[in-house]
Amino acid sequence: MIVDTHVHIWEMPPIAPIGPSALNFTSKPSAHGNAELQLADMDANGVDKTVLVQTSFSTWNNEYVAEAAIRYPDRFVSMGLVDPMDDDNETEAVRWMDERQMQGFRFHPQYYDYVDILKRPENDAMFRQIEKREGIVQIHNRPEHAHQLDYVAARYPGIIWLIDHMMYAEPNMGPSWDVYKPVLDLANHQNVLMKISDIHNRSESDQHPFADMHDVIKMAIDSFGIDRVMWGTGYPGYHRVEHGWLSLADELKLVNEGFDWLREDERAKYLGENAMRIGNWDSE
Repeated sequence: MIVDTHVHIWEMPPIAPIGPSALNFTSKPSAHGNAELQLADMDANGVDKTVLVQTSFSTWNNEYVAEAAIRYPDRFVSMGLVDPMDDDNETEAVRWMDERQMQGFRFHPQYYDYVDILKRPENDAMFRQIEKREGIVQIHNRPEHAHQLDYVAARYPGIIWLIDHMMYAEPNMGPSWDVYKPVLDLANHQNVLMKISDIHNRSESDQHPFADMHDVIKMAIDSFGIDRVMWGTGYPGYHRVEHGWLSLADELKLVNEGFDWLREDERAKYLGENAMRIGNWDSE
């Protein structure tokens, strides 16, 4: 079983809205990257299931990714966005989870340099509702924001918290890795898991298998354990390379050939078994 835990899909107007979900995020696509493009890429590369993640350029309206997961329940589940600065975000979170079957939400502390959004008291009611539904929250940030995740992981133990993209580990943080230690320390929370993804963009090498990232990947696996790490990629079809990511075939090659220190049972957990365990999938 292969499960990609991190793919952004979207449609263009009038099918779905395009626009920023943070003031400092101004990127906009010029062509759709829809569910069918993702399904074709999955089928061509033997990927069984995918977690669809609302993009930061698709507004706070999660309907397209929610509808795609409802339409293809054997292949997709969905993760949305909820505005962390909206004092009524509790209502929105409940609506998306109860009415549109979303698994949870993604938050971006690094987009807000004026407030710790995860610690914001006004978000307590929202997190309580997500926790009540045993939801998942994924966090997109950098090591300097790790203290926020440390706080909420302890405060809301019923939520599964996912670290996106290893919280941007980079080779220049070594050899001491002191700046990265707060991220590794998050493993002390049993409800925190890590996506080991976006390896090539963090590497200072442009050559497979991006060996300068292997030490920190091994440190992450040692800290969190093989049962709490997951695989993720990025974009559907040709948009992968267009957005500076590897093709899906090369992403799989990196894990299957480049991470040659993994045992087969460990690779199976990383590539899909762990994601199947924590997600609310329609089948199997």
